[in-house]
Amino acid sequence: MAEQKDITVRAKTRAGRGKNDARRARREGMVPISVYGGEGGGVIALAPLRDLAAILRSESGRNTIFTLDIEGVGSSEVMFHERQIDPVRGRLIHADLTRLVKGQKIEVRCEPREIPDVINVDVSNLGVHDVLHISDIPIDERIEILNPPETVIATVGIIKEEPVAAPVVEVEGPTEPEVIGKGKKEEEEGTGEAEKGKKE
Repeated sequence: MAEQKDITVRAKTRAGRGKNDARRARREGMVPISVYGGEGGGVIALAPLRDLAAILRSESGRNTIFTLDIEGVGSSEVMFHERQIDPVRGRLIHADLTRLVKGQKIEVRCEPREIPDVINVDVSNLGVHDVLHISDIPIDERIEILNPPETVIATVGIIKEEPVAAPVVEVEGPTEPEVIGKGKKEEEEGTGEAEKGKKE
């Protein structure tokens, strides 16, 4: 479940929006963030990397609900929506945050604090050709699944692999070299024998 922690991240609005400005901000230990949803329009800001990284490393991780206080804009409860990690350094380089409004259900159709970290489904009793539907998922009544109940989410089947024939390798035995013409010595000997025959 999403967990609310008494954490306040202080941010400031972002003036420049170019790549150079973003690089400069990262060198100063700040991360470009975009804030959407809730009351008010989208806001582009900069937040301390150490604060956001600490939240992501916590037990609830990206499902942590925290307070974002943007200078000159105000504070609101938010949680991570999307994040971009540098593949080489493994550092957070950008984040999209979603504002939360009490009583308003978000994408998974539940209260923000009811977001499940994982939904476990037991498939050990399924036999060959058995099918598992969304309606078979044991879920809290406070969470609504949007897909139709008859949607198939798992099935058990047997994959029949066709036998692969071993490659046939033809091995040719040694062959006699092809004689293209007679050698010079052979020709001379043949000519001498012919002339000798004529004289006789």
